[in-house]
Amino acid sequence: MKRIICCCIFILTLHLYSFAQNTNNGIIRGKVVEQEGGLPIPFAVVAISENNAEQPLFTFQTDENGLFKFTNLKPGTYKLKVSYVSYTPLIINEIAIIAANPDKNLGLLKLASGQNNLNEVVITQDKPVIEIGADVITYNVGSSILAEGSTATDLLKEVPMVQVDIDGNATIAGKRSTRVFIDGKPSDYMTSNIADLLNVLPSDAIEKIEVMTNPPAKYSADGEGIINIVMKKGFKVGFNGNIGISAGLQGNTNVNANASYKGQNYNLSLGGAYRKNVGKSNSESYRTNFFPDTTFYYNQFNQANSKSDGGNFRTSLDWDITKQQNLRVTASFNLNNGDNESGNDFYYISEENITKRLRNQINTGNTNSNNFVFNTDYNFKLDTVGSKLSAGITVGTNSNNSLRSFHRSYAFPANLNPTLQQNNNEIGNRNINFNLDYDKPVFNKRDRLEFGIAYNYRKNDNNQLVEDYNFKTQQYNTNIKLSNQFFYNENILAAYGSYNYRKNGWSAKAALRSEYTNVNFDLSTGQTYNVDPYFSFFPSLSLNRYFRKRYNIGLSYSVRINRPRENTLNPQINNADTLNISYGNPHLNPSFTHQVDITFGVFGKNWSFTPRLSYSIAKGVIERYRFVKSNGVSESTFDNVGSNNNMSLMLIGNYRPTKTLSANGSFGLFRSKYQSDINNSLNKEGISIRSRIGFSAQLPYKTAFEASLSYNNSVNAQGRNKGSVNTSFGLRKSFLRNNLIARISANDPFRAGHTSTYSEGLNFYSQSYGVSNSNNVTFSLTWRFTRIKTNKVDIPPPKR
Repeated sequence: MKRIICCCIFILTLHLYSFAQNTNNGIIRGKVVEQEGGLPIPFAVVAISENNAEQPLFTFQTDENGLFKFTNLKPGTYKLKVSYVSYTPLIINEIAIIAANPDKNLGLLKLASGQNNLNEVVITQDKPVIEIGADVITYNVGSSILAEGSTATDLLKEVPMVQVDIDGNATIAGKRSTRVFIDGKPSDYMTSNIADLLNVLPSDAIEKIEVMTNPPAKYSADGEGIINIVMKKGFKVGFNGNIGISAGLQGNTNVNANASYKGQNYNLSLGGAYRKNVGKSNSESYRTNFFPDTTFYYNQFNQANSKSDGGNFRTSLDWDITKQQNLRVTASFNLNNGDNESGNDFYYISEENITKRLRNQINTGNTNSNNFVFNTDYNFKLDTVGSKLSAGITVGTNSNNSLRSFHRSYAFPANLNPTLQQNNNEIGNRNINFNLDYDKPVFNKRDRLEFGIAYNYRKNDNNQLVEDYNFKTQQYNTNIKLSNQFFYNENILAAYGSYNYRKNGWSAKAALRSEYTNVNFDLSTGQTYNVDPYFSFFPSLSLNRYFRKRYNIGLSYSVRINRPRENTLNPQINNADTLNISYGNPHLNPSFTHQVDITFGVFGKNWSFTPRLSYSIAKGVIERYRFVKSNGVSESTFDNVGSNNNMSLMLIGNYRPTKTLSANGSFGLFRSKYQSDINNSLNKEGISIRSRIGFSAQLPYKTAFEASLSYNNSVNAQGRNKGSVNTSFGLRKSFLRNNLIARISANDPFRAGHTSTYSEGLNFYSQSYGVSNSNNVTFSLTWRFTRIKTNKVDIPPPKR
């Protein structure tokens, strides 16, 4: 007996010695299946990391049978995360690899169907900055250092295919009209200025940004694409959150806090942020006006300073009433305040190059706005095979008040009297959106049939009061010609149906959406505009093929609509610059776009490359255009300028040569060809370019570095925005067991942001140049607090 015991001890000692000599013998394996039905999930992403580490060690995609296997693991404690599109991620903590038991078989890992995913995404590694799918590009905010301590506006500048103008308005490159959604709900038409909302929405509250060129049929057919901002839904089980502060050398500051508590069947999240901005800019423009009998010039020089502050407050409750029922309630409130002052010098120059008139204008103004949105979603699982009924309602209200004054005087001729004008704009928006959706699998749970209805009501009230100052009586008098109130009402009723089938790497989807539109608007002056109600049909098709675990190819077709809305229809005159006035066109018609996208992706162990080719043709394109009258006054308005044929090539890639280094890049080439019946000057053809390259590195001592460089230019019906370059750098270091995060970032450190535009019409051409204080260095501190309950998962013994 003693000999047997001694032999066992000797064998065990040899085994331990052998494992100690080769410390990379650990194995973690398992199988990923659907919670409902137990079918395997191929191509699910399984990432493994050390239990307290932020970055994954390895990432694996399950095979056709849902199986995965990590090998060559050192002894230690690991954490596993399993994720797949349309399913809730699964995290398993405290997986111990020890010498006595180096092979851990986790058995069946069941993924539950998620509620908030929008589309299918192909992932090659755990949360790269950029992910590519057939119809969607995803920018993962948490994977970017440059995204920390910023706002949604800052993030959008880093997203492939997204361009942000100087006013903070975001569009998909090559598209004239883009919708902005938050958590799958339309947000751009709930506010008078979407840029104000995005400028106070903190990046720390955002999980990812999705760019959808072919949105699912359940979403509105408006716009040629959707930018969807997905908010964080909460963290791990227990109480956790973060609080952060940022300060920039330009005077910009940002304070934000987020917290959540996840109980057994509910999750409560709270968040808030306050931001202060300082803006400075200089610009100059040179316009040549030519007529049959004369030519003259307008030169304009501007400088502006602005200060603004705003806050964002959010709360949400996610409650699993039963295993079959879920209720999610969210509410958010945004506010903005701003003060601005600018000066303009206008030079009227004759054909002989003699300055005939010099006008100086001083502009002052202050604005304040607030936006409240309440949303509730109810989900009910009808059976165990995946049938689901969902209902949601969103209510939004917004108000925007702007008071501006314009003091105009003449350096010469001296006989021209000064003028003083005051504009007071009060804008209110109301919005109600309701949706009812039903979806269920039909055959073997590998397909999905969806259909639903939606109703959207919007009301806009724009009250414009213009007053001219009488220097003799020292009183303001109402300007009857410019003062009026604009009322806009919109009702859209929609119904849709779609069918999606997946099998053996194939995915096919067909959908049809129909919308009934009823719009009416009028002015307080008595003018009434009635738009005949109309039906519109929007088919969409997509076909995707994934094969050999590393290739995919996709083809999609869709029809979209660009409806004229209050910002383009409102005929109220804006004469803040009396030499360049603007107004809307109440006689606009909707524009329809047919678009086709072809995608191809190839994925390696540590890299991916995805070309995307798109073609679209739009009829009745709604776009602003400008013309000059014989008195030299430039007027701009909107019109259905004609058609636009657009072809684009987008190249996007990720490369991760080591566990600590990664790079991503994108290059887009967009060709637009305008054809117009309005005037020959709108018959234009041009190429736009949007490119970006990013680099990140995990350095020793819990330090990380990231940098990006981008170049953009764009073309429109009357000209182009010439190339602009943006550079960003960020350095982050963790302290105190990763609870304290310090960060320093630099935006455009080498020079301020420059813009250059060129435009021309039948009787003018102009060039404009601008400089803004985009160059800034920002310092940030973030403290993370966490009280986590460990998820205990019973791990079955390995099968021998």
